Amino acid sequence: MTAIRERTVLFADLRGSTGLYESLGNAEASGLVTQTVSQISEAVLESGGHLIKTLGDGLMAAFETPRDGVRAAQRMQEMLERTVQRARRLNNPAMLALRLQVALARGEVVELNGDCFGDAVNVAARLIDHAGDGEILITAEVLAGLHRASKGRFRSLDRISVRGRIEPVHVYRMDATVLLGADDTATQFGEPMRSVDPDGMRLVWQDLDRVFDIGAMPIVLGRSVQATYCITDARVSRSHVRIDWQGSSFELTDLSYNGTYVRFGDSGELLSLKRGSCTLHGSGVIGLGGVPGDEQSPTVRFEVLHFADTEPQAFGGPRSRR
Repeated sequence: MTAIRERTVLFADLRGSTGLYESLGNAEASGLVTQTVSQISEAVLESGGHLIKTLGDGLMAAFETPRDGVRAAQRMQEMLERTVQRARRLNNPAMLALRLQVALARGEVVELNGDCFGDAVNVAARLIDHAGDGEILITAEVLAGLHRASKGRFRSLDRISVRGRIEPVHVYRMDATVLLGADDTATQFGEPMRSVDPDGMRLVWQDLDRVFDIGAMPIVLGRSVQATYCITDARVSRSHVRIDWQGSSFELTDLSYNGTYVRFGDSGELLSLKRGSCTLHGSGVIGLGGVPGDEQSPTVRFEVLHFADTEPQAFGGPRSRR
């Protein structure tokens, strides 16, 4: 039977399972992934939603209200975190890399034979590509259905272009402190952050030298022509990394399948991001899909700018400001 209803659609995607297959083998790893997805799917029923289907490493669900959908997303993250903590206590390193990305959109959907179709379904499915480790992304339509206190937990990522849709989507991300109770971004190496808030970010790749101020955030580095900072290299993902302004600092989040590597300063330790995040400070280099300096992978130089300071160090080539 076909029905047309307003629904909040949720997609969840489990990341980090590749390591399970490498260390445990296909049969055991497949069983653990299936078990983990089954566990987090319990959050759907607890929140009054309908589990549409499981999708290998993820799932799709629908809810009558945005509040129920967001509650389920938070519950899923909590469930997975407990699974990872238990694996840490049992000294099971293969499970420690598991992370969950969740995206929600709201709109009119067609319900047919237990499945859902429509723009909200497509948007939620595509938003997963823009989510980092442990993130919950929602659209403006979902935000509008939340209580005032709940709305304050989300930060705007502005309007983002999603694949298959002409009009960009206004996206919001749940503050990490709501999920974790503290800042859980990756540990940074190199020089300490400055006490004065920065004003902008300079990025240089080959002759593409651009400066972005805070108002331009978020910016996406990737191969897609719709990316804010387009790197025309086949080794770069369409949306490889995203840089956000978090109120007092710039945060870089890896969105790729091949990973991102960051080195602060000229000789700092190398930070590897696999769907993870880190705070950008000072200056350094970002390797897209490989370590910085690797001839097989593009390397982007970055510098956190304070416009009141003297002219930033030269990376070579002309500079333009957005």
